[in-house]
Amino acid sequence: MSRTPTLSLLFALSLAMGSHTASSGQAPASPAAIPHLHIDVQRSTLANGLRVVLSVDHTSPTVAVDVMYDVGARDEQRGRSGFAHLFEHMMFQGSAHVAKGDHMRLIASHGGTLNADTSSDRTNYFDLVPESELPLAMWLEADRMKSLDVSQANLDNQRLVVEEEYRMRVLNAAYAPAELRLDELTFQGYWPYEHSVIGTMKDLDAATLDWVRAFHERYYAPNVAVLVVSGDFDPAVALERARAYFGDAKRVALARFEPGEMPEQDAPREDVVKDVHARFPAVLYGWPTPPAHTPDHYALELAADVLAGGESSRLYKALVHDRAIAIDVDAELEGHRGPDAFEVSSKLSAKGTVAGVEDVIADAITSLARTPPTEGEMRKVRNRRASQFLFDLASNHARAEQLATFETYWGDAGLLNTELDRYLDVSAQDISRVVARYLVPKHLSRVVVQP
Repeated sequence: MSRTPTLSLLFALSLAMGSHTASSGQAPASPAAIPHLHIDVQRSTLANGLRVVLSVDHTSPTVAVDVMYDVGARDEQRGRSGFAHLFEHMMFQGSAHVAKGDHMRLIASHGGTLNADTSSDRTNYFDLVPESELPLAMWLEADRMKSLDVSQANLDNQRLVVEEEYRMRVLNAAYAPAELRLDELTFQGYWPYEHSVIGTMKDLDAATLDWVRAFHERYYAPNVAVLVVSGDFDPAVALERARAYFGDAKRVALARFEPGEMPEQDAPREDVVKDVHARFPAVLYGWPTPPAHTPDHYALELAADVLAGGESSRLYKALVHDRAIAIDVDAELEGHRGPDAFEVSSKLSAKGTVAGVEDVIADAITSLARTPPTEGEMRKVRNRRASQFLFDLASNHARAEQLATFETYWGDAGLLNTELDRYLDVSAQDISRVVARYLVPKHLSRVVVQP
């Protein structure tokens, strides 16, 4: 049987990686010497198109049920932003056999937890329950897939909830407007990612019941979804219940995602955001990059770790530790399945200036583009990625969501078993090459926050 990754396995992996890196920061000469984690993955497709992924792990007597719909903010039309996120809320408003609020009440009263979230690329729902309550969780998810109550009353109620969330998370949240503005600049002209997941107050106010129902009918169907069951269960029984509960859900004509090409950027873009909630000035950078799950994307992820992955990273040491001109610094990729973005952000300290912080960031990027990371840096970022990878799979819920993501985005949940290898295959030279290729001035979008 498969086993959840444990701290002892993580420690063994870290030791193996730390002692098995070649000279000049190259990838390990013998990947076979690194412990390999294998996750149990069993894949099936029901007659109505629902993809079912089962991952058995008897380590703990719990089971996660994850239903991921292949719809996110990227699928929204102009003027109708925020619909994907609105439906995350609508899905808890009752269905044919479950009254409003009873999905949450039933899961909680049977010792479980649940939640949902929306991104630009998908909408995800999960229930984590004791293994004896697997039928309940699966039945609840099937009932709302087949018979959600999309009524005017529920629309009006949840529109108000989302608008309040918009006020809390965007209008009254420090630095949030600048982060949204950076996406607008970085993805300018590419609607799927230049607009925010939460949408706008104007679009939410304009939403009609007919529009919302049409969105639901187009995307909330079995052949637009992935069902993952992860944890302590009998796979034969789970598959039988999937057929019994989900098998009569009606498939729809698939809506092809055709966003067009992202426009080429030939000059830097910039803006200033005045933020009444920000305590410190800040600078935010963004560059367009290839999609997630591509070779250059893995190299860029490790480049982000070299630059700002922890307190021993180049930018943290230079900006925060040595010069104390910033209170923090971060570098990351957004992780979009379509075109992605490499982002760097830093909040200034009382003694810092925008020009001073930007000079340090520019020097660090130029240096990394010219000179590959050291052997020590490569060892550190590989260990960091390995530990993060294992911890991200340590719970049934987290593992279910990762499997659902891989099945939804790339068509095969089993690819998760080779994901860590893709990071370990990145060389120091790869990192310098992608920094020099993608983090260039003419592709830069820059936002400065003024408190």
